[in-house]
Amino acid sequence: MQSVPLIDISPLTSNDKDAYLSVAKKIDHACREMGFFYITGHGISSTQMKNMFDLAQRFFAQPETIKHKILIANSSNHRGWGTTGSEQLDPTQPQDWKETFDMALDIHPEHPMAKACPQLYGPNQYGTLEGFAQQMNQHYGLLMVVAKRLLKAMAIALKQPDDFFTQYFDDHISVLRLLHYPPRPTNSDISAATKAAGAHTDYGCITLLAQDDIGGLEVCNAQDQWIAAPPIKDSIVVNIGDLMQRWTNDQYRSTAHRVASPPSHTHRYSMPFFVEPRFDTQVRCIDSCLKPGESAKYDMVTSGDWIMSRFDATYAYRTENP
Repeated sequence: MQSVPLIDISPLTSNDKDAYLSVAKKIDHACREMGFFYITGHGISSTQMKNMFDLAQRFFAQPETIKHKILIANSSNHRGWGTTGSEQLDPTQPQDWKETFDMALDIHPEHPMAKACPQLYGPNQYGTLEGFAQQMNQHYGLLMVVAKRLLKAMAIALKQPDDFFTQYFDDHISVLRLLHYPPRPTNSDISAATKAAGAHTDYGCITLLAQDDIGGLEVCNAQDQWIAAPPIKDSIVVNIGDLMQRWTNDQYRSTAHRVASPPSHTHRYSMPFFVEPRFDTQVRCIDSCLKPGESAKYDMVTSGDWIMSRFDATYAYRTENP
């Protein structure tokens, strides 16, 4: 059965043009065939990754009364802690069995971007865990460097200027998320059909995912078969999101994926980084993605409008109290 490709992207930081173009070609192929691939050679150390997973465990181990003080439902710009069951990624299935923490660019409410789009820009809610805000922001910056490297390679593969995508990331709305998948309680009324995360596609351009060694990530390939994307040491999983699929007129696939519930008495942690351009970015079909006589499959949409429409469809708190 088809497996998720593994690509060493270290040549993207070299001066060897042939090696660079070879990697860009591999990325392009993976984006078209599966919409998912692993990367190594990304430059983020295994020590940094371990420190982040340790941080996630410490954050989620806090008492609920402490986490509740930074409840995402009380944030006007979708930042903070999300309770177990607050997300329903697959509308045909029960709510997901996980808890979350979301952060993005941390800016003052009076900042021009926050005034222009207060639903997506503004301050983060960190809580009081020592060193948490600093470590989260450091990792956020490291991931954005990798993301821009990948976006540049994709632009080149699509026969566009190097900065075709990265030009929209000066005031981006990218989100770093911590995820905790706790064991499902025994002898409860929680449906056996409940997934840790239901089948869904991601909303933005690309996602960079770090996962622990528990496993459970599953990807739907072009033949509609669910295949495992198990942990690979020191790798990051990359997948295409909806905005990139729209930009490329379906040439790059925004692939459905899900997370199976972890084994009994097992806690699973992961960290997706959702790479999303500034809120007013107009996403319309790239000319080089149109075949002769073909027309665009999607109308133009702004990044912010698309992301907010997906939030409203996924999070109950956004529609329960309009």
